[in-house]
Amino acid sequence: MSRNSHVNSSLDNSIANQSPHRLLVHPSEPPPLPLLPIPAPKISEMSNNSSTDNIPMTNTTSNIPDKDINSDSIETTTKQIDKRSLEYVVRSGVAGGIAGSAAKTLIAPLDRVKILFQTSNPHYRHLAGSFKGMFSAINLIYKSNGIKGLYQGHSATLLRIFPYAAIKFVCYEQLRTVLIPRDEFETAPRRLLAGSLAGVLSVFFTYPLDLIRVRLAFETSNSHINYGHGKFFHTLKTIYNESPRYTFNTGGDLKNESFITKAMYNFTGKNVQLMQAFSNFYRGFLPTIMGMIPYAGVSFYTHDLFHDIFRSNYLSQYTIADSDYPSPMLETKEEHKSHKSHIHTGQVKTKSESSFDKRKPLKTWAQLLAGGAAGMLAQASAYPFEVIRRRMQVGAVTNSNGEFYSISKTISLIYLEKGLKGFYVGLGIGFIKVVPMFACSFYVYERIKHYLLV
Repeated sequence: MSRNSHVNSSLDNSIANQSPHRLLVHPSEPPPLPLLPIPAPKISEMSNNSSTDNIPMTNTTSNIPDKDINSDSIETTTKQIDKRSLEYVVRSGVAGGIAGSAAKTLIAPLDRVKILFQTSNPHYRHLAGSFKGMFSAINLIYKSNGIKGLYQGHSATLLRIFPYAAIKFVCYEQLRTVLIPRDEFETAPRRLLAGSLAGVLSVFFTYPLDLIRVRLAFETSNSHINYGHGKFFHTLKTIYNESPRYTFNTGGDLKNESFITKAMYNFTGKNVQLMQAFSNFYRGFLPTIMGMIPYAGVSFYTHDLFHDIFRSNYLSQYTIADSDYPSPMLETKEEHKSHKSHIHTGQVKTKSESSFDKRKPLKTWAQLLAGGAAGMLAQASAYPFEVIRRRMQVGAVTNSNGEFYSISKTISLIYLEKGLKGFYVGLGIGFIKVVPMFACSFYVYERIKHYLLV
């Protein structure tokens, strides 16, 4: 036994010298039985790996998922944005404005031809009513004024469409928060109401710019006319000074009236022309509101409805984008591998109780289809109101002596000219224009919202 003890003691001392971090075995105790079958490591191997705690992990973890590498050193921070906060409003507004500008730029030539047909421009009236006439009108404009002619009035369009689209999308998001705070309130009437109110508010704030845009698109005079500081300011001044001008008379002596009454009469008398000039920029506003209620309501409702269909259990595997859809504020796997240090990953989430604000984006084809269908149904539901609005907007140019026609007289005039078909003049062009416009608008909006993390 003494000889065996001496051998074991020598072996333990040798191992202890090679690996100082190992737990030493007392010489009086035999080695544990489970260790006996295991062959002793070679001295060369032990000299290369002096400590098991420092064994390199480069090759042994090549097949391990990235989430298991240094998982203790990854710190994930999540920021929540309240939908009613200024930050959310600004981000969604920027997304909406860019989306609207991109969509309008895409279809600007078709938009101008449609306006010329709707307003019965004398130079293009004979081409209205057919697709062949549409292409003939585009060709005629191009020969007369080139590419600039097809985009005439587009500067006013962009000046109007950015705030219009921004207000419309922001209002819809905010109105949804009020009307549909949770999934149990997700009903068709509430969706329609949210979309309609959003459209009405956006039109109210941007209608004068739309009027200027229509008048610029209606203008077909040759370029030799001197517009002074440019067509935009020339049109602005023309609308401001348009007839008829109203006169104001108190109808009697004001000596015995109260101070408040005198002040009101004096203010009205001095500013009646200013108020009348302001009203010139809202010609056709009432039919616009009447048409916007179904137009915006149907468009948002149809878009959300197609989202519901595409996210159903039967279609979601084909229509929803991958879960690792790129986000610029989230670190990629390649970045994670290259860092191999203490990593902070940031993520922004919208604070909301509705699943509408937490849904993943659709694939490109599905999103374009949902937007295009929304545009087609919206256009069909509100097109007669759009024709009435356009005729009222250019009434100062086409009507005798620049007379302002009421809604009822404008309707009767359109009916006498072409009957019921007159209310759908240019609808074919409208579909060709609106389908890609809405598809582009909703697609860009959803994608920019995702990249802005709202």
